[in-house]
Amino acid sequence: MTRWLPDLEALAGQVRAAPRRARRRLVAIAGAPGSGKSTLAEALVATLCKGGHPAAVVPMDGFHLDNRLLEPRGLLPRKGAPETFDAAGFGRLAQALAAEDTVYYPLFDRGRDCAIAGAGMLDAACETVVLEGNYLLLNRPEWSPLRSFWDLSISLSVPLDVLESRLIARWRDHGLPEDAARTRALGNDIPNARAVLAESAAADIVVTSGAA
Repeated sequence: MTRWLPDLEALAGQVRAAPRRARRRLVAIAGAPGSGKSTLAEALVATLCKGGHPAAVVPMDGFHLDNRLLEPRGLLPRKGAPETFDAAGFGRLAQALAAEDTVYYPLFDRGRDCAIAGAGMLDAACETVVLEGNYLLLNRPEWSPLRSFWDLSISLSVPLDVLESRLIARWRDHGLPEDAARTRALGNDIPNARAVLAESAAADIVVTSGAA
């Protein structure tokens, strides 16, 4: 899924030109589920590092609330929705990433369906952190404070029908039959995508992709 990627050298140049307000530059990549955030984040970081600019990806997914918290609240079927993350905790991490030398952070293990504390590490040499997640520009009270941390924000603009096709294919790739994959995508992922599309603040840079 690299055919839709933008001019990475040009994008890396915009990142390098963005002023830093703290020790490290924080770049947010936001977009709906299935928009290609992880793909773009990894490709951008690889381009920055290749150009001699130390950078790393930190995903938002490590701040999924645990199933033991979601189930009694009736939120387990909506895992991945804005209210199923620790947004404040992610904000505290962003603050540390900007200012501290070595930072440890959680990562989400999809096979075990849970976050693993201290599974990621950012070392002192890193100059730019690319944070990626659905809700990094979301205009909701628990999420909007995050925008104060971003030195540069990038959003992915993908049509809803393309997102739907990608998300169904993603669940098929996870081993679900067609009907179950469609139910999973339309029952949770697409409502989350609609929230991102309708409620996100404008980004500094918009990357458009219409490829399925």
